[in-house]
Amino acid sequence: MRLLLHWVLSAIAVWIVAHIVPGISVSGPTAALIAAAVIGLVNATIGLLLKIVTFPLTIVTLGLFWFVINALMLELAAWLVQGFAVRNFFAAFIGAIVLSIVSSVLQWLFMLRRRRS
Repeated sequence: MRLLLHWVLSAIAVWIVAHIVPGISVSGPTAALIAAAVIGLVNATIGLLLKIVTFPLTIVTLGLFWFVINALMLELAAWLVQGFAVRNFFAAFIGAIVLSIVSSVLQWLFMLRRRRS
């Protein structure tokens, strides 16, 4: 149940980012749900591998290179999901940052509400 909740919250975050960041679009709720699942799978597999391989570069850039990796993973997810599009790398870069913030805020808000219940 918790995994399903995180998936829906991630889809809502993708939907919000598509409306905030110019250059990112999602065609509907189904595409947002699929995009959220693909983003999670891509980040858990290829993204993790890239973060391990580029760890020295990440240390030299004080962690800023992870934003580049997250942008690349967002572009890869857009390439894989029909109905989810990222126009260019700059949109992916800004989108990855905004997606991280929006997703964190949604998770925090829901967990806060859940603890009060």
